[in-house]
Amino acid sequence: MRTNNHTMQTITLYLGLDVHKDSITIAIAEPGAKGEIRVFGTITSDVDRLEKALARIRKAHPDAILEIAYEAGPCGLVIARRLQQLHVPCLVAAPSLIPKQPGSPFKTDQRDARAIARLLRAGELTAVYVPEATDEAIRDLCRARTDAVDDQRGCRHRLKAFLLRHGYRYQGKANWSQPHMRYLRELVLPHPAMKAILEEYLQGIDAAHNRVERIEASMGALLETWRLKAAVEALMAFRGFQLVAAMITVSELGDIHRFAQAKSKFGRRTLRGRPPPGVQPAEASNLQRSAAICTKNSTAPFPFPRYPSASTTRQWRTSKALNCKTSNCSFPVATFAALA
Repeated sequence: MRTNNHTMQTITLYLGLDVHKDSITIAIAEPGAKGEIRVFGTITSDVDRLEKALARIRKAHPDAILEIAYEAGPCGLVIARRLQQLHVPCLVAAPSLIPKQPGSPFKTDQRDARAIARLLRAGELTAVYVPEATDEAIRDLCRARTDAVDDQRGCRHRLKAFLLRHGYRYQGKANWSQPHMRYLRELVLPHPAMKAILEEYLQGIDAAHNRVERIEASMGALLETWRLKAAVEALMAFRGFQLVAAMITVSELGDIHRFAQAKSKFGRRTLRGRPPPGVQPAEASNLQRSAAICTKNSTAPFPFPRYPSASTTRQWRTSKALNCKTSNCSFPVATFAALA
């Protein structure tokens, strides 16, 4: 478009954000391999202040298109979701996949912001999956249940270690069964301090157990209105998957349609043992590096089994009942069949 004998060109400005709890440092990279990379400034970590800063940048460059990137971290995805509402392209970069230059100088906020802007311009950043707000809330609930289970396990281990140090050993068949708990509550210790310690540990175990039950009840109630309920029910049709395991798996995977094929979800934890027919060893090694969602996640991997052997392949096939149950389901159940 020509105006006053001048050609108006639309350019793209690449903004790198270094996001912290109290501050956001903004850097701007101009287009071109040798385009200038400058620091715009530092603002407080408030979405409203960020919107005002973007308005100032747009005012200074009225014909520019803004593309923004920042590193995924403890501050979450609030900025990405707000920018999505404002129709501003925003990439949340995976920290472990950001290229690092050996021997680079010490880190500062301004250097980090400039590096993110430069890598965004070069197309060298790898985006992480940004789930919907509801999906993230369900995932946080599932992780809270995992935390409660870890706390319960820790209380049990500490109590067993305390009693073992003083020579008390339960001779029953199953630990933490009703007979075992009755034995612990009826145990007579020689010193009042030891009795107080036993009572505190038992109260901690009971509190953690009640916490797990409350969270599981909330998971069951919220499943009824969750958009991925069909995926959870489809996964529960497989052997070994009940409500908790199915919800954890689906919440960590997120929208399964973002995967091009089932193989792209495989990771090292799912590729233990002999690869199934049709997957060569070289392909398996590539798949092992492909799915960080299952390999670097401490919450999701436990439901995923080994590759089935030839003698056990039948138990992983979908049954006729499952096919009938999910015939009207828009969720790709066959993908989960390939996963299992």
